[in-house]
Amino acid sequence: MPAPDLVEILNLKKHYPIHRFGIKKKVIRVVDGVSLSIKKGETLGLVGESGCGKSTTGRMIAQLISSTEGEIFFKGENISNFVGKKSKQLSKKIQYVFQDPYTSLNPRHKIGALLKEPLTIHNIGNKQDRRQSVLEMLEQIGLDPSFENKYIHQLSGGQRQRIAIARALMLRPELLILDEPVSALDVSVQSQILNLLKDLQQQFSLTYLFISHDLNVVHYMSDRVTVMYLGKIVEASDVDHIYKEPLHPYTQTLVSSIPTVLKEEKRKRIFLEGEIPNPSSTIKGCSFQSRCPFAYDRCKVEQPKLINFDNEQMVRCHLYS
Repeated sequence: MPAPDLVEILNLKKHYPIHRFGIKKKVIRVVDGVSLSIKKGETLGLVGESGCGKSTTGRMIAQLISSTEGEIFFKGENISNFVGKKSKQLSKKIQYVFQDPYTSLNPRHKIGALLKEPLTIHNIGNKQDRRQSVLEMLEQIGLDPSFENKYIHQLSGGQRQRIAIARALMLRPELLILDEPVSALDVSVQSQILNLLKDLQQQFSLTYLFISHDLNVVHYMSDRVTVMYLGKIVEASDVDHIYKEPLHPYTQTLVSSIPTVLKEEKRKRIFLEGEIPNPSSTIKGCSFQSRCPFAYDRCKVEQPKLINFDNEQMVRCHLYS
C-alpha cells in the first residue's frame, strides 16, 4: 500500500507586483501555478536554476511567506491561511533549514541557548528537561556536550550546519524543508552532512523536501525529483527515470552537466543558448522556447500543459503531447 501524502499543494502562486507612482505596472511571477505532493517518509528533490522559484515554494509550504494564490494541505488540512496560534502549532510539525546557518542563527547566543529556544517558545519541559534534550541532540548529530557552551563563530561550516539541523529537530517535526543545506560546504563535509541527514530521517521518521541546484546531491538523497523552470514544474518523476531518461529539454541539459568518471554513464554535454525571459513580462507560449534547441512554431504561441507521460513521468513539453 503506497504511503499517504503528507503534503499536497495545488496551483500555488507567488507574484510580486511592481508599482510605479503608486500604480501597478507589472507582476513578477516567482511561482506560477505549482502543484505537487510529498509522501510521508520520502525525500522529494526540488531542482532548478537560481531564480526558478524552488526556495519560494519551500518557504510558502513552511508558512514563512504567504502565497498569492493556491492551497497547501498538510495531513489533509488546508494550512494556507494559518495565522496566530495555529501557525505557531504548525511550526512544531514543519521546520526549515536554511543554506547559511551563520545568518539564520543568532551569533550572540551560545549553542545550548539556540537549541533550547524552540522548547522555551513552545513551553516544552522544564529547565532541566530542556538542557537534557540539548545534550541528547548534540550526541545525535555527532557533537560532544562541550559544544553547548560555544558560539556559532567558533565552529566550522559543517558543525554550524549540524547545529542548524539540530535546532530544526528540537521540536520533533514531521517535515523538514532543506534549502541548499550543503551547497556552501566542502565536498568532503557535504558527504558527512548528507549521510547524517539520511540517518536522522530513519531515526526520527522524517519526510524531506530537499531543495538544491546540485543534481548529484539530489540524486543521492531523493526518492522522487521535481524540476522547476521560471516558476513552473517542467518535469517530475522518480529519481531513476529523471536521471536515466530525462524527457524535457531543460532536464536533459541539467542531467548532461553531471560529472562522472564512468565511461558508460557519460552523456554528451548540452549547452543552452539564448536569453532567459524576464519573469515580469507576459510570456506567450512555452517559457523555455528562447533557449530550447527543439522549439517549433507551436511553442511560440501555445503554453504546454503538464501531462502524464507513459504513467511514469510528468512533463510540460509539446514534444510529448
